[in-house]
Amino acid sequence: MKRRVPLVTVTAVATLAVLAATVPAHGATAGTLTSQDLATAGTGSPYYRIPALTRTTKGTLLAAYDARPTLGDLPSNIGVVLRRSTDGGTTWQTQQTVRKDAAPNGYGDPSLLVDRDTGRIFLFYAASVNQGFFGSATGNDESDPDVLQADYSYSDDDGVTWKHERITADIKNPAWGGMFAASGEGIQLRHGTYKGRLIQQYAIRSNGANYAVSAYSDDHGATWRTGTPVGPGGDENKTVELSDGRVMLNNRSKPYRTVAYSSDGGVTYTALQQDTELPDPGNNGSIARFAPDVDASHPRASWLMFSNTATTGNRSNLTVRLSCDNGKNWPVRRTVESGSSAYSTLTPLGDGTGSDPRVGLLWERADYQHITYSSFDLKWLGGVCAPVTVTPPASLPAGSTTDVTVRVVSQNDVALPSGTVSLKLPSGWSAPAVTMPALNPGQGANVRIPVTVPAGTAAGSVSTTATYEVRGTQHSYGDSTLTVTTSS
Repeated sequence: MKRRVPLVTVTAVATLAVLAATVPAHGATAGTLTSQDLATAGTGSPYYRIPALTRTTKGTLLAAYDARPTLGDLPSNIGVVLRRSTDGGTTWQTQQTVRKDAAPNGYGDPSLLVDRDTGRIFLFYAASVNQGFFGSATGNDESDPDVLQADYSYSDDDGVTWKHERITADIKNPAWGGMFAASGEGIQLRHGTYKGRLIQQYAIRSNGANYAVSAYSDDHGATWRTGTPVGPGGDENKTVELSDGRVMLNNRSKPYRTVAYSSDGGVTYTALQQDTELPDPGNNGSIARFAPDVDASHPRASWLMFSNTATTGNRSNLTVRLSCDNGKNWPVRRTVESGSSAYSTLTPLGDGTGSDPRVGLLWERADYQHITYSSFDLKWLGGVCAPVTVTPPASLPAGSTTDVTVRVVSQNDVALPSGTVSLKLPSGWSAPAVTMPALNPGQGANVRIPVTVPAGTAAGSVSTTATYEVRGTQHSYGDSTLTVTTSS
């Protein structure tokens, strides 16, 4: 049974704030990425971290994040703050405090979730006194200062005011240690047997290992329970509803993201498996259905969006990707920021249909100095639903020319004209661009690209990327590794 913790009500300032500093953008209308900083370290708080983003039933954008005295996690005197935009992200209201109490209390790692049936907005986060995730005691006593607590705030007036709840006893198995809401955005299932179910992801600590688990509610948040943890190897994780009714879990993991699937609405999952198309340095990312309300028969029902820092060694190269087949392949990608970047979360800014819908992205920029809001459209993303597969030969002898096979399969619902396929190769190597024939919906074709490896090239593995270009501006990509051998 949940209990009410001391009530705090927060009212937003109605006047619009002056736009924050704008990072370089690619214009202002269609075919654009536009960005602005919503919070900057040292202004209002020494530091800001951990972005969460959602769009309410009234179309208001809510951006939540931690206001921190240091860059450290809980336990610390952290507060959860929020900004609202009622004009689609063009301007943002003054920052408001959702939850903050005197030290040693702390509240951190926000995740937003909107009930599309009632309009209620949930803002999940962890609450600490003495201990954080790794130090938290077992048990689920909601008054124990050594237990990291599971709290949320909720708003019934579009994010203007908030009330608070504690649900540790409802969702935490007493055998678990630490437990915290995975930051970003939760989901509500829109279709099928479990339509209306609210799902918020958690990371939990059990027997010295980390697991991922879904907390869910079938009564609009009146009660919550958790399913079966998946792991070990769980961490901050997100879920997305697939067009076939399953739920996919996408988990922070190095050197690649890991995924699992649920056929019972997030209660149980398959074992975690690597998705080698999604490199990850061990950083929080985001996955979302592009058009969550469309029927399974709609061409965009299986479109997914994903964002993370697409490297394996450091937090940089923030990249957005598009899958057109429920995450089996990720052929479309574009870099938002090649330099320092960290956590990110994205949400559709409309129903995902139409000629060029936009997507919102909230992320950490410039070594945690800024919380930045960006939005982009499909023209900026510039992709085409056509997975690219590179099948290299067993080896490429140095000083020789060897064919590399590239296959492209169209997932479009209209025919694609002829295009070109090229390979990104090391300096000194050569390979021509090759024509890819026109493709009908569902049709695939192979081409062979002759690759010349310079004489004297050292034996070893070389990474390559195949790029399929069609209609002059649309691209899809496929990565592979080539093995160089010395000539005999």
